[in-house]
This record gives sequence, C-alpha cells and structure tokens, in this order.
Amino acid sequence: MPQQSAIPAPRNRLLASLPAEDLARIWPELEPLDCEIRKVLMSPEKRITAAYFPESGWVSMVAILAEGRSAEVGIIGSEGMVGLELLLGGEASTVEAMIQARGTMLRLSSGAFQRALEQSGAMRRILLRYALAFQQQVTQTAACNGNHALDQRLARWLLMAHDRAGRDDFPMTQEFLAMMLCVHRPGVTVAARMFQRAGLIRYGHGHIAITDREGLEAAACECYGAVCRQFQRLLGTPG
Repeated sequence: MPQQSAIPAPRNRLLASLPAEDLARIWPELEPLDCEIRKVLMSPEKRITAAYFPESGWVSMVAILAEGRSAEVGIIGSEGMVGLELLLGGEASTVEAMIQARGTMLRLSSGAFQRALEQSGAMRRILLRYALAFQQQVTQTAACNGNHALDQRLARWLLMAHDRAGRDDFPMTQEFLAMMLCVHRPGVTVAARMFQRAGLIRYGHGHIAITDREGLEAAACECYGAVCRQFQRLLGTPG
C-alpha cells in the first residue's frame, strides 16, 4: 500500500470522499486514461469489465431503442462514476456509456472494484448515496422531457454540461444536442438561436460557449435545481 502522503488529491469527488486508508488501498489499481470524444465505455447487454471515475469531461448515458433512435438519460462527470450496475449487483449495462467531452478518468477493473467494496464499508455507503442521487437525475430527466418546453430542457442540459466542463466553452454540435434531447434538429436550432440572441450562449463551428450563466439558470425549468439539491443533500456536491 502506498504512503497516504504520496497520493495526490483525487479530482473525482467520490474518490476524494473516501477515507485516506481506503483510497490508499485502491490507488495502485486505478488506471489513468485519456479519453476521446465518442469513445464508448459500455454497451447495452454487454458485460461490464470496469468502473470509471471521471476526473474531467463527462460521459453521456444513452438509451438506444430498437429502431435506432437514442436519448440521453443521464450525464456523469467528476462528481460520479460510470458502472453503477456493478455496485447494485448487475453484470451487464442496460445503456450505452459514451464520452461526450474529452477528459481524463480512472479505471478500476470489476474485480478490483468488488474487492474494494468488500474491504470498505465507507466506500459502499458513499457510492450508494451517489447511486441514489444519480437515480434522481435520471428520474428528473424523464419528467422534464415529458413535460417541459424544449428551450427549458436545452437550458437545463447546457447548465449540466457547464457544471462538468470546467470551462465556459466546450465542443457540441446541434446534431448531437438533438440526439441527446430526443428531438429533431430544427427545434434545437430555434431554441439555440433564441438563447444566442438573448446573450445567454454563443455557438458555432461545433462549439458552444456559456456567456450568461445566471440568464441560463432563469431560462431553465425546475428540474436543474431539483437535481442539484439532491446531490447537495446526499453528497455535499453539485449535481
């Protein structure tokens, strides 16, 4: 086991929440990865071989329907982990986990992950609380997509992406936004132009920049705040 003082402060908030001795125990088994946009970490009905702890960037959890359409059901950045099925007793993913913003993450093999859970009650408790918070995000996303206007949903998504990007601008095309929100591209184009005219965002050439965070929060529906409050209550971090 490495000296605790030799371990850098984790940039993933779940790992940073672990007791020092538990972090030191798993640190040698965490594999650092540089991740490219569109890389798929997990696929539906495929065996999960590892858990992933993002340090920067974010991962979209995407439900894929039989006819080929898809919709984002959750988004995971440095506040969480990819591979909650392993925590909850599952072996295969039900959705696709795809990197949507370039970044780094730490990979922990499924075997090492299970051993860590057996050795650390604190780690299990922290990850279970994250699972509950993430469930709230997925639930709120479903309610939002079924009840709120597209411009409100777009504002909510942009705020979530901004929280995880670590900067005001990030790569994003309107085609991909439409897929994430499960709508046709013309609707996203109209909403994005409205936000740009209002000075909330600037977009072009496959990038979006957030130029008025407070205005975007005012344009979003209640769902963004509801998820943030749940993450704050359960984990003490924004969601």
